[in-house]
Amino acid sequence: MSPESRKLLIVEDDAGLQSQLRWCFENFDVVVAGDRNSAITELRRHEPAVVTLDLGLPPDPTNASEGLATLEEILRLAPHTKVIVVTGNEDRENAVKAVALGAYDFYQKPVDAEILSLIVERAYRLFELESENRRLWGKLERSPLTGIIGSSPELLKVCRTVEKVAPTDVTVLILGESGTGKELLARAIYSLGGRAEGNFVAINCAAIPETLLESELFGYEKGAFTGAGKQTKGKIEYADGGTLFLDEVGDLPLSLQGKLLRFLQERVIERVGGRQEIPVDVRVVCATHQDLTGLIREGLFREDLYYRISEITVEVPPLRRRQGDAVVLAMEFLQRFSKTNGCAASGFSKDGLAALESYAWPGNVRELENRVKRAVIMAEGAQITAEDLELGVPESERIPFNLREVREEAERRALSRALSIVEGNLTRAAEILGVTRPTLYALLDKYQMRE
Repeated sequence: MSPESRKLLIVEDDAGLQSQLRWCFENFDVVVAGDRNSAITELRRHEPAVVTLDLGLPPDPTNASEGLATLEEILRLAPHTKVIVVTGNEDRENAVKAVALGAYDFYQKPVDAEILSLIVERAYRLFELESENRRLWGKLERSPLTGIIGSSPELLKVCRTVEKVAPTDVTVLILGESGTGKELLARAIYSLGGRAEGNFVAINCAAIPETLLESELFGYEKGAFTGAGKQTKGKIEYADGGTLFLDEVGDLPLSLQGKLLRFLQERVIERVGGRQEIPVDVRVVCATHQDLTGLIREGLFREDLYYRISEITVEVPPLRRRQGDAVVLAMEFLQRFSKTNGCAASGFSKDGLAALESYAWPGNVRELENRVKRAVIMAEGAQITAEDLELGVPESERIPFNLREVREEAERRALSRALSIVEGNLTRAAEILGVTRPTLYALLDKYQMRE
């Protein structure tokens, strides 16, 4: 990338130091400002990726208040910009305060050109990676699988399966733990299929009492039971021409399983209290977090019904098995909730990111969403910490003694993360990893990661 495209804004009121800093950054297109107003003007004009900001700005260079106010305004206008505050030798307190407000890092005078250049270069590389991630998240949001966010190979495999089965009319069973997004996948199957003009009717088999579930599904005739004052259609009839989603089908009572099986075989229903067979043309998608084969062994779920609803089975991996997706989702939720709640949080601290990656997420995406939402509202700084997420700072992982295992695990993780970030672009992946394309191909073959 040419220096002209790598914008760096230097906010410094000392003319001599301005010249010195220009010399430090030959590989950047440097823009200089001497006070708060000119800094904001240059920020709007050039949209720099990185800003170095002297906290001692006029009208009172001995006080950090103008510099801190400038920092807050920069982050309000351009929250993704990496700001490196430059402070006096005895001003560590304000430097720490600036980082709490959202500065990327701080540097204390006197200026060492080599060290400051290294900090700026690192900040710029992080800005590039985050920009690429935002581009990928935007692409995922625009994908046919509306609402499905993530870039892990495990999730992308599920998405490809959904795209294949959606245009068909087969009955699909979605398996996965609570909070993994089974209903989102069911809606994706509906929207990508040939019945998108019809209704999408969802019913949670675990949320409705057994005494009411039959009439909810199949409807009832007037006078069928006390309170049945008029003929009422059931969920299955309302889904005619569209898609019926039976969530938590593993909780369906045995007394209703036989009636559901008959409907799936014959595609006709009878309302409660009625004798007329009503034909219904509907696609059925089921989901459950339960082990249906285990329920079959216990006599709690009909084996013939299981084979009828699982013409195609889609298994949704839990969040802990989706490498890198916790951070991708957390960033998406952070942007969404910061905007809707008018909060200033713009990113995660290092310990916050480490906590997101190491936590097991027993409640999966639903738990992650709730934790980020609460953290955005409660966080006092611009960066969300592990404490804000109510997660412990992760301890060091247990590392095996066998050096070959350590190296292979590190290589496998680095490959997976790089491929997720660049969405399979092998040239970019090789650049990020610092290897040649032939070396990258050899590593992908070694770990059987080629698609």
